[in-house]
Amino acid sequence: MRPRAVIAEDEPLLAAALARELAAVWPELEVAATAANGAEALEAILAHRPDVVFLDIRMPGKTGLDVAAELGDAWPADASLPAIVFVTAYDEHALAAFELAAADYVLKPVRRDRLARTVERLKSRAAGGEGAARVAAALAALAFAGGRERLRFVQAGVGNAVRVIPVEEICYFQAADKYVAAVTREGEALLRTSLKELMPQLDPQLFRQVHRGTVVNLREVAAAVRDEAGHVVLKLRARDERLAVSRVFAALFKPM
Repeated sequence: MRPRAVIAEDEPLLAAALARELAAVWPELEVAATAANGAEALEAILAHRPDVVFLDIRMPGKTGLDVAAELGDAWPADASLPAIVFVTAYDEHALAAFELAAADYVLKPVRRDRLARTVERLKSRAAGGEGAARVAAALAALAFAGGRERLRFVQAGVGNAVRVIPVEEICYFQAADKYVAAVTREGEALLRTSLKELMPQLDPQLFRQVHRGTVVNLREVAAAVRDEAGHVVLKLRARDERLAVSRVFAALFKPM
């Protein structure tokens, strides 16, 4: 069977240009669908179950990163995730982080020689295991990129008080409506920010995104456990709750 792809790009001219360049460097590839926003992209990917997805990072509604994270939860458990190539206009700093993460990206505007290298990478590796790990690493690299000074403390509301909490004491952050819950060994406090605004300020060596709404402190993780259904959950050292790991991030928790 011919390999199939879904292209998610909110600019029609750029989507058409990418399809043309793909036809030139990968003639056997069939573009099964194109999507103009994140919600359409997720729907098209689940409907067509392609081998590879080209995701624009900045789209109306859900971003490409959102789609990739949600795809891991929605994808059938008995099927390998598609390879994901992010289409990005990120600056050199973010691209360098992406490249070090060994993931694939296409820089706008699309250059045929760069796209050809991406195609060779896709052909040389399976769309499952190793590819999933690279996608997870790429998501982490982009989410924490930004070059901002790392947070050492957070100021969180606890009742009528404002509590100053050292970041390393936080077990995990959990998105909750318009707030983020900072959960420590003793309890939790609310931050008046979004997870997307918070993540570039966190140390990526210490914190790891494990779900679209959860970022965990690796020092507080005791074990990653796979249940009978194949889902991965994290056991914490000092808290009883278990943290669900999205399938796209599960590849980060493998034996060394």
